[in-house]
Amino acid sequence: MTRTGLPFRPIRARTAAVAALTATALSVSLTGCGAADDGGGRTASRPSPKPSPAWRTDPASVAALGDSITVGFDACSVLSDCPAVSWATGTDPQVNSVARRLVKDPATHSWNFAKTGALIRDLPGQVDRAVRKRPELVTVLVGANDACRAEVGAMTSEAAFRADFEASLRKLRRALPKTQVYVAAVPDLMRLWSQGRQNQLGKQIWKLGICGSMLRDPDDLSKAADTRRQSVRERVQAYNKALESVCGKDALCRFDRSVFDFRFTGAELSAWDWFHPGREGQRELAEMAFREITRKGT
Repeated sequence: MTRTGLPFRPIRARTAAVAALTATALSVSLTGCGAADDGGGRTASRPSPKPSPAWRTDPASVAALGDSITVGFDACSVLSDCPAVSWATGTDPQVNSVARRLVKDPATHSWNFAKTGALIRDLPGQVDRAVRKRPELVTVLVGANDACRAEVGAMTSEAAFRADFEASLRKLRRALPKTQVYVAAVPDLMRLWSQGRQNQLGKQIWKLGICGSMLRDPDDLSKAADTRRQSVRERVQAYNKALESVCGKDALCRFDRSVFDFRFTGAELSAWDWFHPGREGQRELAEMAFREITRKGT
């Protein structure tokens, strides 16, 4: 007995009790890391996170969205669409479009909803038409017209461009959660100017009002003209940054910068306007797109 009258507990016994309590607490802590109480005294394992959907390199159907580039404007004859040579869905064997390479029967399993003159604000409407076909792959090439305005001040703002693309992808994803999306970069309009201005006929055609923000007065090398062209190029780069950023948040979307980086020459341009891709340009676009769509891995 101690002087307080309470029984004396041996040190060994107290040590054993503390060890037992510690072991119990540790057991509860470890159990809590891998399971949760379902409210009835039972523990339930946490569900494993769902794996990201895998990109398929062999989609069986294709829908193309975009502007005049994707409908082959001025590639076959002057001031006319020529969808047969479209890089995305064309039937011309010389171009060898994405649809020809991937789809067993392009005539029944590929669709072209692109429209000459389309802006990014027209993309949601094209999505509405595409989802009715339920394609496994959607291609998007749009934005050149947003930068190619009569004046620099009329170009689509970066914020509006991003918002319209986000709305388009959101609408597509709600209707077709498993459809893959290939997004081509807006081409480099500065290079278009540098290559096309070497052709005297092309410069005369540009005077009709083609892409005034970039191509007006092609031989003017003054500081003011250079500043104007640089403003257009920077806006195109901003568009591409927005496309890449928004696309990057979607596991089934691939952005292809190579379309902007491609070092095209006059040989790839239309002989009718020195602005749109000709057959050779369409073939190059098809090759770049096919390479990215069939690239394995993330």
